[in-house]
Amino acid sequence: MSKKFSTLDYCQYLLSSQINYTITNLAEHIEGYSHDQINRYMRGQKLTPRILWQNVEPTIVTDEAKYMYVLFDDTVLDKRHAKQIEMAQRQYSGNEHGVVQGIGIVTCIYVNFKRHEFWLVDYRIYDPKGDGKSKLDHVSDMLQGLVYSKQLPFQTVLMDSWYATQRLMAEIDNLGKIYYCPLKSNRLVDDSGGVEKYKRIDQLTWSEQELLQGKLIKINKFPKDKKVKLFWVTVSSSRTEYVVTNDLTQDYTPEAQAICSIRWNIEEFHRELKQLTGIQACQCRKSRIQRNHIACAMLVWHHLKRLAFQVGNTIYQLKFGLLSDYLKSQLKHPSIPMALA
Repeated sequence: MSKKFSTLDYCQYLLSSQINYTITNLAEHIEGYSHDQINRYMRGQKLTPRILWQNVEPTIVTDEAKYMYVLFDDTVLDKRHAKQIEMAQRQYSGNEHGVVQGIGIVTCIYVNFKRHEFWLVDYRIYDPKGDGKSKLDHVSDMLQGLVYSKQLPFQTVLMDSWYATQRLMAEIDNLGKIYYCPLKSNRLVDDSGGVEKYKRIDQLTWSEQELLQGKLIKINKFPKDKKVKLFWVTVSSSRTEYVVTNDLTQDYTPEAQAICSIRWNIEEFHRELKQLTGIQACQCRKSRIQRNHIACAMLVWHHLKRLAFQVGNTIYQLKFGLLSDYLKSQLKHPSIPMALA
């Protein structure tokens, strides 16, 4: 009896291929399976974030909760040249700094700060027409899952300004966790204890002490007794952020800045995911195939990342090392021998 095509076969293809990640290309390079057979298989599977967690959970190394961080963010898979793909919709992309046609994914990274290691532990596909859920709903679902289902130890949640809402910040508060997140410069706040009217963050005045230790503020439309600590953080020579935290004991701007810099891990993940797994390359129109392709790309990233950590290489060195092996093989036994007249 011939071997059946499997999820492992598809993941191996995404891992091994360097440029083309389509089902058509796979069918041209794998023996015994046609394009229709592979398409039918991918349409019939239902791969969810659960399969990712089943693979990730055994690899996680935890420490004291104070060293463990949870990061939330979203990214958009660019589908601007494929208008008929289900789930694809016009939405803002941070990479493009504008609105593009694409599939949105909300991701959750779990960081062990002491080991300088992180894991993708959950994700959600943003499909409001299909499930009626916003990105905030997805973050809330994943946050609850971390605490009550996955039961991972962590103390601090880091997220982008998009998620700095009263609802989500209150939820993190109620779970007994700490959050750090930037606020947009036009957010209305009060640093006068109710004496003055609310003003934009970028209109606040800062004393030398406040620049070093932060200042206590109330955010407009938050409960009247809810105060947070605001820090003016220098991200680079050309960029600053206004960062808030519910940790009122935090009184040192450089420390707040160092904590916020951990958010870079999720940016690293999104870049590697798009550059090395072909996650944006699926051209199939059906949402089920797109979902399964995304799940396989997540599994491939996880596998490559763990191997890279174990051998002390980057994930890029592992992936592009396949090309190095190919070149060595061709120089030894060329498929097309060079000839001169």
